[in-house]
Amino acid sequence: MAASFTTIDHLFFVPQCVGWRSYMEGSMFHLASLILLLAFMGGSGVLGCIYVFVLLSGGFFCMLLWGWLWACGVDIVVWNALLTSACLVQIAHLIYRLRRESYGVDYDTLYHTVYQPLQVPRPIFKEIAHCSGMEVHSLSADQSYALEGKTPIDRLSLLISGRVKVSLDGQFLHYIFPYQFLDSPEWESIRPLEEGTFQVTLTAETGSTYISWPRKKLHLLLAREKYIARLFSVLLGYDISQKLYALNDKLFAKFGLRFDIRLPSLYHVLEPSSEPVGDIGLVTDHPQAAATLHKAPAAPPHQPVGVRGSRPESGNLGEDSSSLILEDFAELPGSFMDYVSEGEYMK
Repeated sequence: MAASFTTIDHLFFVPQCVGWRSYMEGSMFHLASLILLLAFMGGSGVLGCIYVFVLLSGGFFCMLLWGWLWACGVDIVVWNALLTSACLVQIAHLIYRLRRESYGVDYDTLYHTVYQPLQVPRPIFKEIAHCSGMEVHSLSADQSYALEGKTPIDRLSLLISGRVKVSLDGQFLHYIFPYQFLDSPEWESIRPLEEGTFQVTLTAETGSTYISWPRKKLHLLLAREKYIARLFSVLLGYDISQKLYALNDKLFAKFGLRFDIRLPSLYHVLEPSSEPVGDIGLVTDHPQAAATLHKAPAAPPHQPVGVRGSRPESGNLGEDSSSLILEDFAELPGSFMDYVSEGEYMK
C-alpha cells in the first residue's frame, strides 16, 4: 500500500521551483519548437495534411535528439520516437490516398483546369471520370471525328489537346480548342430518347486527344445526380455561347459594323420553328438547332448593294433559315459571304 501511494504521489506531486536555471536548453530543443510551430500553421486537404505531418515528424525527431543528447531522459526519447513513427505512418497513408485519387495526367489536368476552379469535390469528379470509362482517345492530323449526315450523335466529347476544325460542305466555320466540347450543340439539339446525326464535319487539324461520355450512360448519371446535371448544364451553356460568338465574329462589314447574335434578324436562324422566336432557350428542342450553332450558309450569287430580293414565302419558318440570314446580310459589303478561304477568315 505504501509502495502504491508512493507511485501515485510521485506522478501527481508538483515540485516547488526553487530557482530558474541560468542556462538555456540546447539548440535542438529550440529548433524542434520552431518546426512544431510551423507545422501547426498548415492548411487543409490532403496536401495540407502532408505538410503538417512532415513538419510534425521533423519536430518530434528533433525533440527525440534533444532528449537523447541533452536532457538524457528515457521517457522523452520513447514518447517522441512513438510520435515520430505515428507521423511517418500517417504520411505514407496520405501519399497512398493521393496516388489512388490520381486518374492519369490528362484527367488530373482536366480537373485542375475545368473542375477545380468551380470547386467541384474530388468524389464528384471521380464519378464523372468513371462515367467516361477513364479512357483518352486520340485523333491524328486530318482524321475526322464526325462526318456531316453520317456520324450518329451517341456521345459527348471534350477536347483535351490539339485543335479541331469545324466545316460544312468543305467550307471552314470555326475552330475548337482544348477544354471545349466537340459536340455540345448536337448534345443539346436532341432529347435523351431521340436519335440524330451530325450536320457538320469535325476534323483534327493537329494531333489531338479527347475524352468521351457515352450518351445513354451520361444521361443516367445526370438523372441520378442533380449536382452533376447542374454542373454539365453550366459547362455546356458556356461552351455553346462561345461557339455562337465564334460565328458572330464572322458576321461583320469592312466598314467596322459588327453584328450581334441578339439582333432580331438572327432569331430566325437560332429558332427554326413556327413558334415565337423571342425565347432563345427553345433552340435546344429542335434537331436542326445544332447546325445553326456551327454552320454559316453557302454564299449565293452576289447582288448589287442596296438591291434586296423578295423573301421567299414558306409555311414552315425553319425550312430555309439560310436564305433568311443571307437576305438580311447579303446587302452589306464585307460580310461573311465575301470570305473565299480559311486564310482570309483568320486575318
